[in-house]
Amino acid sequence: MKNKKIIYTLGILVVSILVTGCGKEIAVKNGSKVAVSTKTEKYTATEYYNEIKKDNISKLVDMLDKDLLYKKYKTDSKETEAIDKQIEQVKSYYGSDENTYQSMLKQYFGVDSEKDLKEKLKLEYKRNLAVEDYIKKNIKDSEIKKYYDEKVFGQVKASHILISINVKDGATDEEKKAAEEKALKKANKVIKELKNGKKFADLAKKYSDDKANSENGGDLGYFNLDEMVSEFSDAVKELKKDEYTKEPVKTEYGYHIILKTGEKDKAKLKTIKKDIIEKIKTQKLNDDPSLYYKALRGFREDNKIKWNDDTLKKAYNDYVNDLIDSANSSSSNQ
Repeated sequence: MKNKKIIYTLGILVVSILVTGCGKEIAVKNGSKVAVSTKTEKYTATEYYNEIKKDNISKLVDMLDKDLLYKKYKTDSKETEAIDKQIEQVKSYYGSDENTYQSMLKQYFGVDSEKDLKEKLKLEYKRNLAVEDYIKKNIKDSEIKKYYDEKVFGQVKASHILISINVKDGATDEEKKAAEEKALKKANKVIKELKNGKKFADLAKKYSDDKANSENGGDLGYFNLDEMVSEFSDAVKELKKDEYTKEPVKTEYGYHIILKTGEKDKAKLKTIKKDIIEKIKTQKLNDDPSLYYKALRGFREDNKIKWNDDTLKKAYNDYVNDLIDSANSSSSNQ
C-alpha cells in the first residue's frame, strides 16, 4: 500500500500509547528514544508522531476501520467476486500494457500494486456493508409504516394506448415541438372517441404504437407499480377499476391513455418489511450524498472509539466534516 511504512510506523505508535498529563496529550512508549539522526540533529519518535498526526489522519482512520470491519464482515465469495470484477474493469479500461497499468494504479488509486488495490477495494466493500447496515438499523418503525401506507400497492392490471412522438434524428426544436403537438392532438382524439362510447380494445388495435400488446387491446396484464415509469404508475394509482385517464399521460415513450382493469390487495406489512427497509435505505442514500460518511461516523461511535489525544480527535472530526461538506458540495454543483 502507498506509504506502507508510514502506516505501520503509525500503527506501532498508536497501539503502544500511554495517557499522560492534564491536557490529554499522549506519549509514545519509549518515544524519547532517537528514531533518526543527522550529524547535528536527533529526532525522537514522539517528535515524529507530533509532526505527522494531523496530516495522516486518513491513514489512521483506515487502520481503525480495518480493525472494526474485518472482524464484523468476514470475506466471502460474494465479496471476492465483486472485487475481482472491479479489478477486471480497471484492467480493461487501461489496456493490456503492464507499465501503463502500474502507472495508473499509482496515479489514480494511490497504490503501488494490484495486491494493494485489492486491499483498498476490500476495505471499501466492507465500509459499504457497514453503511447499509447502520442506515437500516436506524430506520424507525414509523418510517416503515408511512412507506407502507403511502407507497406500497397491490399489483394492478391495466391496458394502454400509446401515441408515440415521432421525430427524426437531428430534428430541430421546432420539428420536435410540432411532432409533440401532433401526438397530443391524436391522443386527445382517442379520448374523445372513448367518451363517445368506442371500446378501449378496439381503439388500442387501431391507434396504439405499442405493437407488443395493441392486438390484445393494449392489455399489459398484472404488474407492480414500480415496474413502470413514475408518470405511468402515478396515473394508474389515481384510477378506479374500469376507469380510464381523461387526459393523455406523457412519459418518455410518448402519450398514453390508460385503462385500469384490475387491482389486487397489497401484501401484509410483515411479509415485505425487509424489502421496504431496503428501499428506504436506498432512497436515503440517494437523497443525502453525505449520508455515507455520516453513517461511517455513526458506526465508529457505536464501536466506542476513544480518543486519548485532543489533536488527533480534532483532526478526525475535521476530516469527517470535510468529507461530508465535499459530498454535499459536489451534489449541489451537479
